[in-house]
Amino acid sequence: MKICIAGEGAFAGKHLDALARIDGVDVVSICGGVLEATEKVAAARGIPHVTLDLAEALAQPGVEAAILATPTPIHAAQAKQVMRAGKHVLVEIPMADSLADAEELVRVQRETGVVAMVNHVRRFNPSHQWLHDKITAGELCIQQMDVQTFFFRRSNTNAKGEPRSWTDHLLWHHACHTVDLFQYQTGAPAAAVTALQGPIHPKLGIAMDMALGMKSPHGAICTLSLSFNNQGPFGTFFRYICDHGTFVANYDDLFTGAGEQIDVSGAAASSDGIELADREFLAAIRAGREPNSSLAQGLPAMRTLDLMQRQLG
Repeated sequence: MKICIAGEGAFAGKHLDALARIDGVDVVSICGGVLEATEKVAAARGIPHVTLDLAEALAQPGVEAAILATPTPIHAAQAKQVMRAGKHVLVEIPMADSLADAEELVRVQRETGVVAMVNHVRRFNPSHQWLHDKITAGELCIQQMDVQTFFFRRSNTNAKGEPRSWTDHLLWHHACHTVDLFQYQTGAPAAAVTALQGPIHPKLGIAMDMALGMKSPHGAICTLSLSFNNQGPFGTFFRYICDHGTFVANYDDLFTGAGEQIDVSGAAASSDGIELADREFLAAIRAGREPNSSLAQGLPAMRTLDLMQRQLG
């Protein structure tokens, strides 16, 4: 299967690493935002075609699908462009930075009939998959999820510490992971939400700290603390407090509440959540089915984020 990738930054690299481990897929074009940086990635990865024009990448012979690892503000426009070109699309989270744009994406997917997926990678991390299997089997019931998403980004930089051309957002990007995961693990949209934010950064124009809460229709709660002011350790740490045990998930790894590591190797075909998401995307295309984490399945998270945004004002 011939695909193109849009983006030349940190997460484009993660997808390229993942795709290199998957048989039967060939990245034939890369569309970036900065020519020199895009050419450098293409040369290192052996990608034959480089462009700054997404339409040109989609028009390369045999291209069936695109993976979008581009700045958040252009996710919605690019995803619509890909679908209207008749190509399948996997877009990094968030699918959009507004509910209206997210709803429009779902409408376009239904009109075009292509496979369209948003990379809610927490659904695919083996740690969270292991817990999801236990929850759906009735072996565990969540009482509370306590989540911390911490970074130190007082300047506008990306995951590699490089200057960024757009401004990241704690709610519409980083909280999106946990909002979707909580609703996925509890099986329903949140019935109640709370949202508080700290001071707005004078240059970045965003809140650097947030405290968010959710309650499921069945009574489980989620508390989420986010900060761009935290001086390490960085990342997102999930504590599942359940009726039968406590579990701590750190990306693809899982531990008991006492710190003992749990073997999750049987939960998935890979130990890399991004690879597993890419595998699901490609498998859904080949089978002509809706993928786990389709745009439609991601819409409830966007609705919850919109409710939180309204509380923040």
